[in-house]
Amino acid sequence: MFHAIPAPIQECMRDLEARDAVERLGSLPKHQRLAQVPPEVGRFLALMCANAPKGMVFDIGTSGGYSGLWLALACMVRGDKLTTFEIQEEKVQMAQKTFNVAGLASMVKVIHGDVRQHISRFPPTAFIFMDAEKDVYLDCYEHIIPNLVSGGLLIANSALSQTQQLSLYLHRAYQDTRVDVMIVPLGKGLLICRKC
Repeated sequence: MFHAIPAPIQECMRDLEARDAVERLGSLPKHQRLAQVPPEVGRFLALMCANAPKGMVFDIGTSGGYSGLWLALACMVRGDKLTTFEIQEEKVQMAQKTFNVAGLASMVKVIHGDVRQHISRFPPTAFIFMDAEKDVYLDCYEHIIPNLVSGGLLIANSALSQTQQLSLYLHRAYQDTRVDVMIVPLGKGLLICRKC
């Protein structure tokens, strides 16, 4: 998977990485900047997704489409499609452009809107990456876990960098007997929940 990343996808990854680096140094308000994971987290997500059981693949919090590019690689291996959700219109447009330029428009569906308005209709789900506003994590969790297939994965970003804001979410996940839970110290920390 990593040895044969198509050139258009690599180019889009490099462009988003460069833009993210510039934006982090600039003075843009946080909500206007790209919110994306570092490359090592993207690779980790792709590995986890490629090995998840059969079921749907979702990305909650599209931003410019960077994590979606990595998940799309995994979907190529799986023979699946990716559905991704973003609430900000300008980021939806950027992500759609990213996926078009990368040659992934037919395998990635970008939905503009609050995932909580769609989540109850999710089909059996194999893999979800959640990197959205932290105040929606707990609500999303309560709807996602019942729909995860056995062995399915919910991976949430910022588990180490925003522990106070995510305290209820982290507590709920660690106390939930439906899932096995651990934090992987990559990037801002990834909380991994595997459905038992």
